[in-house]
Amino acid sequence: MAAPKSKPSADRRVGRAQAAAANPLVSALTTFLATRLTADSGRSRLCVAFSGGRDSVVLLHALGRLRDSGGMPFALSAVHVHHAISPNADAWAEFCAGYCSRYAVPLDIVRVAVPRNSGEGLEAAARRMRQTVFAECDADWLALAHHRDDQAETVLLNLLRGAGIAGAAGMLAERPQPRGPVLVRPLLDVPRSLIENYAAEYDLCWIDDESNDDLHYRRNFLRREMLPRLEEKFPGTRKSLARAASHFAEGASLLDDLAAIDQAALLTPSGRISLAGFNALAPARARNLLRFVWLIAGFRAPDTRWIDEARKQLATADTLSETCLATSDGELHVYRGELHIIGHCPAVSAAPLPWSGEVELPWAGGQIVFAPVTGSGFRRSLLVEGNFLLSSRQGGERLQPNAKRPRRSLRNLLQEAAIPPWQRARLPFLWCNGRLVWVGGLGVDAAFACAPGEDGILPVWESGFP
Repeated sequence: MAAPKSKPSADRRVGRAQAAAANPLVSALTTFLATRLTADSGRSRLCVAFSGGRDSVVLLHALGRLRDSGGMPFALSAVHVHHAISPNADAWAEFCAGYCSRYAVPLDIVRVAVPRNSGEGLEAAARRMRQTVFAECDADWLALAHHRDDQAETVLLNLLRGAGIAGAAGMLAERPQPRGPVLVRPLLDVPRSLIENYAAEYDLCWIDDESNDDLHYRRNFLRREMLPRLEEKFPGTRKSLARAASHFAEGASLLDDLAAIDQAALLTPSGRISLAGFNALAPARARNLLRFVWLIAGFRAPDTRWIDEARKQLATADTLSETCLATSDGELHVYRGELHIIGHCPAVSAAPLPWSGEVELPWAGGQIVFAPVTGSGFRRSLLVEGNFLLSSRQGGERLQPNAKRPRRSLRNLLQEAAIPPWQRARLPFLWCNGRLVWVGGLGVDAAFACAPGEDGILPVWESGFP
């Protein structure tokens, strides 16, 4: 482990000389948080993503001072993600625990297993694992320590990757997650120099990740090789890139507004986007809308090639199509003239699952609840008459949900009930002594249905997926 570092005494003197009665970093932090952490909002739990590096140490220290001053009441905590990538990871976690203990900040250390061969790269995989941890934080706000120089690096890196307006906007100062706390970056307008001065002023120590010196990583190469050279020819490069990011963010926000307008105009009664309406949009607006709905579904932004391929296939689809396109995050389907965006459905076990009267059983990423009822569902007396099994669809099954109609094939019943194809393989089938009793989404077979006033059991499948 690289030893905890503090700035040399000369830098400390510079930091103290530059620090005014109101420290500029603390002042910027106070301004950012003033409209968010208000006592009457009921949302005052602030958690810091705490790596133990200099930036997060400064952020946590400054927030601790604000908390202790009493001028801005909020509950402060921290979360440290233990990636187990570096041989020093245990020592870093130990440092974070000691630091938080010293400043009376509750700390949650979360260990994650970062996949090494996922195809997305180690950095991207680690970032994805962190995001999963962040989404599960028990807080209203999760503060990240990114600053203005980080923003400049992000903008330049994204532009070199050929990013669009959203990518050129870099990191947002505030970003809601599909679930979990709102992500905030209260130091995003603060230059690295102010963070260095603050650390010197308060004699702070931190840990130094050895990977920050590895120029194999593109961000490190930009930070250590390219940006300093650009600053020589274009003084204020970092500040200019960060300012450009704010302009791009404004443009991206306007594009989101346009996408929301298009989405509202194309919604069907079921709340989905009409395929015909989508295909009537100009190409640029169609791409913008598809990117927008993909993001609000909680998925990462798809690349341009995927967007173009999706629009191409959707343009040739019709109301009877059952198109499916996928990314590593989710799937885009067309069914009965509507667009469906869903996460990847978990696989269903091929082995039947016995049911012996339990109140609920897990099934295909969701659960089946067996509710006691009267006059509906299947007869409770069946519990003592035979053996029950849950299974997935095998093919050739027939069901009679309505006693006044004949027994029919599952294929016809599923089409009539408008159950999408991607859900059909996941439907639970309940059998008693080899006879089909109930199918999720379709109901109980008439041969086993309760009479009025008779005790029954009504299975309810909570799939957890659209």
